Amino acid sequence: MSTAFPPSLLAAHHYGVAGLGRNGAAAVTALLAMGASVQAWDDRAEARAALAPHERLKIAPFDNMLGLAGLVLSPGIPHNLPAPHPLARMAVEAFVPILSDAELLYRAVRTAGSRARFAGITGTNGKSTTTVLLAHMLAGCGMPVATGGNLGPAALSLPLLPDDGVYVLEMSSYMLERLEQMHFNVACLLNLTPDHLDRHGDMAGYVTAKLHVFDHQHAGDLAVLGETLPDYETIRRRLAVTRTTIACVSGADMPQCDLYCTPDALCDHDGVIADLRAAHDLPGTHNRENAAAATAMALHLGMPRAAVEPALASFAALDHRQKTVGGIDGVRFINDSKATNADATARALACHDRMVWIAGGMAKAGGIEELAPLFNRVAMALLIGRDAPALAATLARHGIPHRIVETLDRAVPEALDRARELGADVVMLSPACASFDQFSGFEARGARFAALVHELAASRDGTARA
Repeated sequence: MSTAFPPSLLAAHHYGVAGLGRNGAAAVTALLAMGASVQAWDDRAEARAALAPHERLKIAPFDNMLGLAGLVLSPGIPHNLPAPHPLARMAVEAFVPILSDAELLYRAVRTAGSRARFAGITGTNGKSTTTVLLAHMLAGCGMPVATGGNLGPAALSLPLLPDDGVYVLEMSSYMLERLEQMHFNVACLLNLTPDHLDRHGDMAGYVTAKLHVFDHQHAGDLAVLGETLPDYETIRRRLAVTRTTIACVSGADMPQCDLYCTPDALCDHDGVIADLRAAHDLPGTHNRENAAAATAMALHLGMPRAAVEPALASFAALDHRQKTVGGIDGVRFINDSKATNADATARALACHDRMVWIAGGMAKAGGIEELAPLFNRVAMALLIGRDAPALAATLARHGIPHRIVETLDRAVPEALDRARELGADVVMLSPACASFDQFSGFEARGARFAALVHELAASRDGTARA
């Protein structure tokens, strides 16, 4: 059973926390609860005001870093590229380590005497689903589990777990480049496509950041690698030196991998692990790879093989990740708002043969050109947001029917009409773009889509009754 950390665990330590968003505010609260003293600052007055007063909390700008055991810098604040934040420079000059809150969680757990294990999941796409799926599988076996990190609760807001517990953490590249001692008993790198290159300098820098998930692994640990990783063999050779067990996973029928998927089953070298036909919320090759990765880690952590199939079948998809939010007149509406780049959208488009596709927002470099091989699945595209004209130009070059409708409020009812007219059984919101031109984030965009679908379904029901 989980418990609170001892209130004097960090009594001799003084930390700095800069940036009081979800991670920073949780770090302040947790560090104070463990007995540390904290200096905290955020340029936003409302963020400072949200902190509860405490005798060991000083809310003030940093004039220096003297006496700090570490600086917890908001993940979004750069400490290196594209340019170090002044506070990062100040910390480096004072030899104060800049730490992820996940690093501090690991240290606190070990200082408290718990031998709970840690699972770290990263990759450009799919890490959230894999994180939640692994936690679901372990919890179903009765293991004490705490889940968070880049997804959900901040790492330092998680409770102290007993020796048989498992922390399942989604790790972003921003978090991974701020680790010092953290040791993941099982670690997973799913895939890599260009992302956050302004922060890491280039693709090589991004890859280097992601590979930190395997730091400090040794014999008895497990490193899971997606078979689509660029330079897969180079990464494998690097890990082999540590004598870590390496598992290659694939969502495709690739028996050369340690875990792979036939059209109906998840398999390993010993045969079928699970029938996948009942795993309705894990559609497509990419989600099967997520299932293979989570299963590899779960088995290594002690999950019985026979428990895998029911765990996969009972898994419910995360919101905004190919989540069915409603059905009207035989047309299924799917919310994939989390797909903020073309690579993520490609995974969604590949799951359906014929659809009305809602896309648009703030396009990433390259737009949607790389999706051209999947355009034949699109009966009609409805485009929203700032960069709809650029997406329309790409679709026009490939002869794909499309229309700029500007907003989701216009797109949803028209999508139903076009789906019925064109014989498509799916309407898919998979924008391939960021959302900040019209929404506060992909969650708000997805929530609005779901609300519009529900409103439309209710209006259709009312029309039918009338």
